[in-house]
Amino acid sequence: MAQAPLPDFQDGKDPEALRTIGEVAKALDLKQHVLRYWEEQFPMLRPLTRAGGRRYYRPEDVALVAQINRLLHQEGYTIRGARQALQGKRAPKAAAAVNAVETPAPAATPASLPVALSHGEGEDAVVEALRILAGHLIAVRERLAEAISD
Repeated sequence: MAQAPLPDFQDGKDPEALRTIGEVAKALDLKQHVLRYWEEQFPMLRPLTRAGGRRYYRPEDVALVAQINRLLHQEGYTIRGARQALQGKRAPKAAAAVNAVETPAPAATPASLPVALSHGEGEDAVVEALRILAGHLIAVRERLAEAISD
């Protein structure tokens, strides 16, 4: 999987320095609450926490955040798909194809689903259609949540 380019902080600190959540959010043009949410959704993203819950991102944490950002906002992954791609559970290209919002629906449309089930034929097509629909609904929910939070 291609690595996302690391942000250039241009703050005079050593490249290996710890970064606050505000610094990382500003460098990647993200909101801080998005980073906190990603910490909940991506178990591999664990910045250091100090007294009072202050987060400090190591360079490898910043690289992971940049990669998550690329998967979600440039390649169109859902959070679940990005998490699976980062964990290596499926090939990145396959994950992108399954999670892309523009994926066309299979031949089994919602109107034809009961017919396919009642005849006992096409159950695989129905399951696939429902899986794709679930992916679309998750993507819509995530986009709505982001729009509301802005």
